[in-house]
Formats: sequence, C-alpha cells, structure tokens
Amino acid sequence: MEIKGAGHSLGPFFMYKGYKLSREATDSMRRNPFVTGAFLFGIAFAGVLPFILLGSVALAADDQALLQADREFVQAVGKRDAATLGKVLDAEFTWTDADGETRSRAQVLDSMPTPALGNESGAQITQQTRSQVGAVMSSRDKAHVLRLWVRRSAGWRLLVYHEVVLGRQTPGPSGPGVKDCENPCKSLPYKPKNEAEQAVIASWQALETGVTNHDSAAWAPHIADEFVMLGSTNDHPLTKADRIATLNLQKQTGFPSAPAPLVSAQMFDFGDAVVMTCHHQPYVGKPVHVTRLWIKRNGHWVMSISYQTTIQAAPANAG
Repeated sequence: MEIKGAGHSLGPFFMYKGYKLSREATDSMRRNPFVTGAFLFGIAFAGVLPFILLGSVALAADDQALLQADREFVQAVGKRDAATLGKVLDAEFTWTDADGETRSRAQVLDSMPTPALGNESGAQITQQTRSQVGAVMSSRDKAHVLRLWVRRSAGWRLLVYHEVVLGRQTPGPSGPGVKDCENPCKSLPYKPKNEAEQAVIASWQALETGVTNHDSAAWAPHIADEFVMLGSTNDHPLTKADRIATLNLQKQTGFPSAPAPLVSAQMFDFGDAVVMTCHHQPYVGKPVHVTRLWIKRNGHWVMSISYQTTIQAAPANAG
C-alpha cells in the first residue's frame, strides 16, 4: 500500500538551547538596535513555537490514528472479520459497490461484500483530514474507493465506503438536451436541518446553475482547488481544471445539459465538513449514487470530493 498526499505533514522541529549572553553579545546588541529587536523577536517566537509544534503534532497524530483505523478496516474485510468491523463502522455506515448497490451497516455485517480492491496490495492512497472528517481515497488501475471517516467520542468511525470503477458504464449522450434546471438549481426534495446544510445547499445550487449555464466563472468559486470527481462513465479522474475546460467547451457548442435531478439525499454535519450522499436520476440513463464532501474554507462551503457510481440494476430513463 503506497501512501501519497497526506492531509497534513509534520513540519520540521527546531531544538532550542538555553544560553547565557556574553558581555560581548550584550554590548553588540546595545550598539545595534536591529540585533536587539531580532533577539527579542526570537525570544517571543520561541515562546509561541511550542504551541505551533503541538498543533502540528496533534494533526499528525490524527492522521496516523485515521490511517491505522483504515488499515484495520481493510484487514478486517479481507479476513471476513465481522467482529472487528462492528467496532469501526459508524451506526449510519453505508457501503456502495462498483455496481451502485448500497448496503447498510447491518447488511454488511450480515453478508460482507467483496471489495473492488481486494486487500489493496499495490494501491495508491491519498488522504484529506479535517478536524472531524477524514477522507481516504484508494486506487489501483480503474478501480477507486472512497472511505469517509468521522470522529466520534470513541474515535474514528467509518461512515461511507464508496466504490467507482472508471469506464464501467458506457457514456450516454453529450447532454440531456434540457436547458431549464428546476431541480437541483432552484428547489430540492430535501429540507436542510441546520444553517450549515442550508449554506451547503446554497453553494451547490449556485454551482449547478453554473453547470446549466456553462459558466465556469460562476461554478469555480464553489469548488476546492484539490477537487476530484470520479464517475462510472469517466475514463479518468476529473480535476477542477478539467471541469472548467469542459464547461468552457460546452459553452462554445451551446448544447443544453442541465444536471441530473436529485431524488433523495442525506447530509451529515461535522462542523467544518459536511458529508452528502445522494441519489440522482439523469434525464437519460440509469440513476446514480453520489457521495460528496463539502468543506468550510475561509467562511465559504466548497466541494472537495465527488464520487458517482451508476446503479447498474436499476432501469434506465429513456428520456
């Protein structure tokens, strides 16, 4: 298992040694006010630095605890160890496989699915850690897995397991030919439970309006720079730059392509992060299960992750 892109890296540590100023050093500072100021700043910074380092240590400890829990989960699935799984799965846990079938915690513990990446030997791992939510993304070839961990009083618990196999579903038409976006741009079959959910929905509706209008300038402010989107119909992960290029190209062609309406959703608020799981029905084709991670950055909610898996067993909408 190769680990890349950890959410927080521990900065360098600096060792400070106490010492007594010599008379020469004291005289030098008296002669040079700049040296005196620099020295006093150094003393002040030395007092602040331990708090900075303690923060870095705490963040690094969070990362390590998260990765340890993630390894335990992968190993437990490989061993079909339901007892260990029961300790790490959140009460609201769901498992969505590469065919788009979603199982509850009870269903997984009763009959464990076969993971798309097996024991994840040779898989590449990337990680994002917020204060209450950690995202672990594992991939090998076309198979990708998103695991969203949430901090509970007893420690990290796995809330979402979501598989995507790129290219699993043949892409449909370049667009549905629909230019008016009522759902999700203006109204939704979901009522927000608090201010954070309301703010996330406002951001989401603004970016989906940008998608409908092929307006990348309106879409981009609602997307994190590290954004990644994976879907059953894509042949590679899409970055923020990729989506901007697509929107600009669609604007040139002018073909209507309103986003897929929302059928149902669940949202989980964790302070500076919101996990959103959705069921969408495109105007043409089969329904899609989507997991999104929203993060609050500089006072604004932006989407950082989107995994979209076509539900293979569902009937297709002919349009």
